[in-house]
Amino acid sequence: MNKITLSEIDLYYGEVKMPKGFEIDRKKLTEDILSSTTNNLPFPFSKTWSILNTYLIEHFNLNYNIHLVNKETWGNVYNSKELSLPLKQTDPVDLKNSPDYVLLYGVKIAKKSCTIKIFYDDNRRKGRSWDIPIENNQFIMFPSTQLYCVLPNRSDESNFLQTINYEYI
Repeated sequence: MNKITLSEIDLYYGEVKMPKGFEIDRKKLTEDILSSTTNNLPFPFSKTWSILNTYLIEHFNLNYNIHLVNKETWGNVYNSKELSLPLKQTDPVDLKNSPDYVLLYGVKIAKKSCTIKIFYDDNRRKGRSWDIPIENNQFIMFPSTQLYCVLPNRSDESNFLQTINYEYI
């Protein structure tokens, strides 16, 4: 007998472990997210964001042989009890120009207050979901074709998430 896997849903998650002296300035990212959302402007390029993005791209290249190119980024603020609508980062009318992966990074998250729900089908077992908590300096990356949402913020503080869309090359 033989077996071949035709498709799988890959999910990557963990902590961003920067080398000493190159720690991510999450306060700067928080300020950039707040500024861009308040003023309705694109997320600004900064040295801090570039360090984070470069680390993530190199991490996936070295550890998983996944070659990524950044397509788009933005930040979101979730106030107390606030949640997102179900989201999908692909455009069904323009799949060629849609990203391959979406990465969520916990910039400033109150302890045990933020969870990401990822929806998926397991063959004929439809409508499944998986909840994964996200904390400060942690990331979750998954295919952009997956529907997901940010569950209600369970704290009295605002949570800041950075979203980065990547293309697989």
